Amino acid sequence: MSDLTKDRWRKFKKIRRAFYSLILLSVLFFISLFSELIANSKPIVLHYRGQTYFPTMFFYSGKELGQPYGTEADYRGLTRSEGFTRAGWAVYPPLAFDPLEADLEGMDPPPHPPSAQHWLGTDSLGRDVFARLLYGFRICMLFSLCLTVVSGFLGVLVGGIQGYLGGRTDILMQRLIEVWSALPFLYVVILLGSIYGQNFWMLLIVMSLFSWVGLSYYMRGEFFKLRGQTYIRAARASGLGSFRIFFGQILPNALTPLITILPFTLIAGISSLTALDFLGFGLPPPTPSWGELLQQGLDNLDFPWIAVSTVAALFLTLLMATFIGEGAREAFDPKFHDKDS
Repeated sequence: MSDLTKDRWRKFKKIRRAFYSLILLSVLFFISLFSELIANSKPIVLHYRGQTYFPTMFFYSGKELGQPYGTEADYRGLTRSEGFTRAGWAVYPPLAFDPLEADLEGMDPPPHPPSAQHWLGTDSLGRDVFARLLYGFRICMLFSLCLTVVSGFLGVLVGGIQGYLGGRTDILMQRLIEVWSALPFLYVVILLGSIYGQNFWMLLIVMSLFSWVGLSYYMRGEFFKLRGQTYIRAARASGLGSFRIFFGQILPNALTPLITILPFTLIAGISSLTALDFLGFGLPPPTPSWGELLQQGLDNLDFPWIAVSTVAALFLTLLMATFIGEGAREAFDPKFHDKDS
C-alpha cells in the first residue's frame, strides 16, 4: 500500500460517520450470512433417540426421525410430541420462525402485532416480519455487492478502452453506449422476466447490463487524461506493451473515480431491487423481499408495524451506505484531498 493510499485511508477513518457506518454495515451483513442460525423453524441442534442432528445445516427426512413420510422432517411437530420430551432435546434459534412459515395458530387472523414470539409482528400471511427483513437484507446486500463488482469491472473495461485508444474507436463506442443507455430498463426487465422467469440471476444480469454506463464515462476521462502523461510516453518508448501499460501503469492511477462511485452503485442496487419487488417485477414470491414488505405495508395501513419496520430498515441501510460513499469521496477524491492540504 502506497503512502498516499495510507494517508487517504487515515483520512477516511477520521470521518467518523463514514468509518462507523462501514463497520456497522459490514457487521450486519456478516451476521445476515448466518440468518439460518438467528431465525429458523428448524432447531440448530436436535438430539433424539441417542443421535445428534443439525437440521439448519443438513437435510433429514421424516423417516430418519421416526415420522411416516420421506419428505423433510416436521421438526416443530416432532419437538412438541410427547415421546420427544422423554427421548430428546432441541436448541432452536432465538427466533423460531423462518421467513416462509405462516403462523396461523392464534385466534385472530394475521397480521399479528409485535410480541415475544414475533418481535416485529407478522405480515398479512402470518409470516414473521423480522425474519423476512433479515433474510431480505442478506439478499439485498448480496445482490447489490454482485452488481457493484460486475458494474465496476464493465465500467473500467469499456471506459478504459475508450480513453486509452481514443480516436474512431472512442467515437464509435460512445455512440453505441448512447444508444444502449437509451433502452427502457423496466421494459427490458419485464420482457426478459416473461421469457426466462423472474429470479435473482436474471435481475442481476439485466441490471448489470445498464449500471456500468455512468462509471464508464468517468473511467474514459481518467484514461484519456493519464495516457498523455510523461511516464506513459516513457513506458511506450521503452517497448512496454499496451496490455501492461493499460493494467499496470494507467489503471492503478485511475481508480479514484471507481472507489468514490462504487458505494453509490451499491445504493442504486438496493434501491432498484426494492423498487422492482415493490412493483412486482423483482424476485418471485415467496422470496423474502423488502419491496414486497413495503407493498404489504401499503396494503395494510391499519397494521403499521409492517411498513414502519421495513421503511426504518431501508432508510438506515441507505443512510449508512450514503455516509460511506461521501466519506470515500472526501478521502480519496484529489479535489477534496488537495483542498485540505
